[in-house]
Amino acid sequence: MRDFLNVTKALGDETRVRALLTVKDDELCLCQIIEILGLSPSTVSKHMSVLHNAGLIERRKEGKWHFYRLADGTTHPTARRALDWAVAELAHDKTIKADARRAREVRREELEELSACYRS
Repeated sequence: MRDFLNVTKALGDETRVRALLTVKDDELCLCQIIEILGLSPSTVSKHMSVLHNAGLIERRKEGKWHFYRLADGTTHPTARRALDWAVAELAHDKTIKADARRAREVRREELEELSACYRS
């Protein structure tokens, strides 16, 4: 029951679904996801934490960068089924398509430049 509720909570927010689907094709750094969504770093970080806790995404740290990708589903089969459903249902959604186009653009930008405005 807990896994199911965590997944439904994670998928119950448009921003989280958008963030989730930005990494459906490839891994992204948090700064890239921030750029795609156009939200504050703390907001995006919180959304990514909810997605991670639901087992929908995996994260890794490389130096100062935090990277996110879709979870492979081996530890959270409920999350994998929900993820497959979300990807299929939203394949033709105009917002998701626009985010995918923006993700392709953002992947070509240097991480240092993207994250420059977030450093203190």
